[in-house]
Amino acid sequence: MQRRAAVFRTSARRRIITGTALTASLALSAGLLAPAPAWAEPKPTRKELTAQQKKLADEAEKLSEQYNGLRERLRQAQRAAKVAQGSAARQKKLLEEARARMVKVAADSYKNGPSDPAAAFASADDPQAILDRSATLNYFARQDGGRVAQLLQTMQSAERARKSAEARANQVRQITDEAKKKRRELQAKLKKVEAKLGAGPTGRVNGGPVPSVDAGGASAKAMGAVRAALSQLGVPYSWGGGNASGPSYGTAQGANIKGFDCSGLTLYAYAQVGISLGHYTGSQYNAGTHVSMSQLKPGDLVFFYSDLHHMGMYIGNGKMVHAPQTGDVVKIAPIGGRPFAGGVRVA
Repeated sequence: MQRRAAVFRTSARRRIITGTALTASLALSAGLLAPAPAWAEPKPTRKELTAQQKKLADEAEKLSEQYNGLRERLRQAQRAAKVAQGSAARQKKLLEEARARMVKVAADSYKNGPSDPAAAFASADDPQAILDRSATLNYFARQDGGRVAQLLQTMQSAERARKSAEARANQVRQITDEAKKKRRELQAKLKKVEAKLGAGPTGRVNGGPVPSVDAGGASAKAMGAVRAALSQLGVPYSWGGGNASGPSYGTAQGANIKGFDCSGLTLYAYAQVGISLGHYTGSQYNAGTHVSMSQLKPGDLVFFYSDLHHMGMYIGNGKMVHAPQTGDVVKIAPIGGRPFAGGVRVA
């Protein structure tokens, strides 16, 4: 009896479950019940995208100047390797010349001197000539022997220097390649954010007339550099762009763009007045006399942030001309608003 009741209860539960499932199925097909929507992550607001773009652009500028610094180090290492290679080659040539002289001295001694110097001395019409010739040969043999030993040591040192310089150049080249890879990855991220914002590669815009600048005690060369920098107003920012000739092709938003980065602009401006600067904020920071903010004159280089990853050229009245960041152009801006790291007077 109990068993029959248990079977009945189980059968009843099954009929209820089946009925419930059937009812839900019919309700869905009739449109009475809708499936729960899939959860989706909320899209970032324009404000959030703009903040993200600004952060990525700042990181990009840091990386750009790090890359510029590595390029400078690589050029220096390559020059050092070339000098060391030339030195090793010169020492090798001198060594071969000294060896050749030793061979000649030995050959002359063999051809001209008899096998028994005592007999030659006793039988010679002019014994003094025998002594003189023997002393001369011994002298040159000793001199060249010592020179060969010295040259051999010098050549070995030069060869070690060459290998060390080449190893250093290869190491810096590897680091530079890694920085270039990171820069490409950062560019891709920035490009995606800017695509969402509707931003694209910037072309040159009309910078308008070049404003006049009061010299304020600045030198003629400094003022020449200021005019050269201001003549580039409106030229796009470009990572790695700029040289002594003017805007050069770098990258921005993943595209090749002819323009300047911050240190490329100041490099170009001072090249127009015959002053050579490195394409790196770090080397330009050490290119002249350091001045405080209160001592700034037009033409002074101004640096920002503890790692010096941004710079510009002071033009007076608390303003500078600079190449700000990717997506922007060379423009005039206040020097306030960024942490001031120092000023440098190069002319």
